[in-house]
Amino acid sequence: MIIIPAIDLRGGRCVRLTQGQASAETVYSENPVVMAKRWYDEGAEMLHIVNLDAALGKNDAANLKALESILYEVNIPVQFGGGVRSKEDVHRLDDMGVTRIVIGTTAIENPVLLEHIVDEFGSTIVVGIDARDGIVALRGWEKMSNIKAVDLAMKVAEKGVERIVYTDIARDGMLTGLNIEATREIAEASGLHVTASGGVASLDDIYALKEIEQFGVDSVIVGKALYEGVFSLGEALDAADNYDDE
Repeated sequence: MIIIPAIDLRGGRCVRLTQGQASAETVYSENPVVMAKRWYDEGAEMLHIVNLDAALGKNDAANLKALESILYEVNIPVQFGGGVRSKEDVHRLDDMGVTRIVIGTTAIENPVLLEHIVDEFGSTIVVGIDARDGIVALRGWEKMSNIKAVDLAMKVAEKGVERIVYTDIARDGMLTGLNIEATREIAEASGLHVTASGGVASLDDIYALKEIEQFGVDSVIVGKALYEGVFSLGEALDAADNYDDE
């Protein structure tokens, strides 16, 4: 089980939003590079970076500059998403050195484009499925679709996608615990590798994920729990490594 610290970028700063609401922002660092180095120093194997401004259709120049600095300064893989809506966006991120590129809205709004991108970039492409009550949200979570998260997972699997990031929006930033049941359901139905996200509240969430690892849930994104000091990254890494099924 890989523990992936989250760095959400807005205006070039490291922030967290509650349930994705732009009005519910907490700033954790003016310098995301410092935060990235902290997680690296504490043992992170990968970082999950979100371009909130791009996801919300706003100027993201400061965020891309921060991403570039992180990629230069911190030598671990970066998974990056938020507002990736074209093949040009993917090429730019790939050229910058991003290891995994997360596509969300485009997976629904332009499945043909998604297929072309997956054909060219293969396992670099990850689909972000963000859901509220099992229904997929779009465009920075500001718009709801009429598509079930499980159905979307199965459709993108057919297009060659190998991994999804599944987020329960209602739990994101709430410290209320992961939606383990929905995460297992989407992993079982799709047969994809799944990175869990949204609401990690304690080490018990990591233990619970270990119980469904056999279904393809192999990693988890942790944000607020780390930033608020609920547990340390070291403790999370120990929980992921040392948990015994017995």
